[in-house]
Amino acid sequence: MHEMSLMENVRQIIEDAAAEQQFSRVKTIWLELGELSCAEPEAMRFCFDVVMQHSIAQQARLEIVRTPGSGWCANCSRTVTISALYEPCPACGNHAINITGGDAMRVRELEVE
Repeated sequence: MHEMSLMENVRQIIEDAAAEQQFSRVKTIWLELGELSCAEPEAMRFCFDVVMQHSIAQQARLEIVRTPGSGWCANCSRTVTISALYEPCPACGNHAINITGGDAMRVRELEVE
């Protein structure tokens, strides 16, 4: 389950930000999760509860914001929306798609005290 290590990275990001910006408690975390990131939202929620115990984000609420997958089709020269890796182009059916978005995860925003 790679979601556990991903959430441990989120915790490290939060701890680094707290040290730099001098906050002591996190109330809400907005996590942007791409549709093509290969991370399952429900697994991320479970791991969040486990990893954030005994941290400044222990009582925080996790808000997952899904971002759509997108790619550039080399065959028909257009940007297309895709929902899975290796999916064919919805316009022409070709598999020559270069991923351009929706494959990342990032901490978008923190509500802190």
